[in-house]
Amino acid sequence: MSTCPHLWESRDAIPATDGCAACEATGDAWVHLRVCLTCGNVGCCDQSKNRHASAHFHATGHPVARSIQPGETWRWCYADEALDDPDEVELEGADLS
Repeated sequence: MSTCPHLWESRDAIPATDGCAACEATGDAWVHLRVCLTCGNVGCCDQSKNRHASAHFHATGHPVARSIQPGETWRWCYADEALDDPDEVELEGADLS
């Protein structure tokens, strides 16, 4: 787990929409979706043309988003560029023999 205080303090949020509303308004497509854990805004990922999730962080200062892709549970802090992925296996110090 990251030592980023934003990740520790973040709570889950209910996505406000089923898709990136900004992309839907302009007829653009997205690659993956992220939900802001402060307000529930849904934006497209940085692999998408418009990068609305990142733009939301820069406009609001809301630091943490999580993936809303099926099977993904990670969270990302834009402010500290820190990842929290509960599915990531911790190998440091593990006995792999």
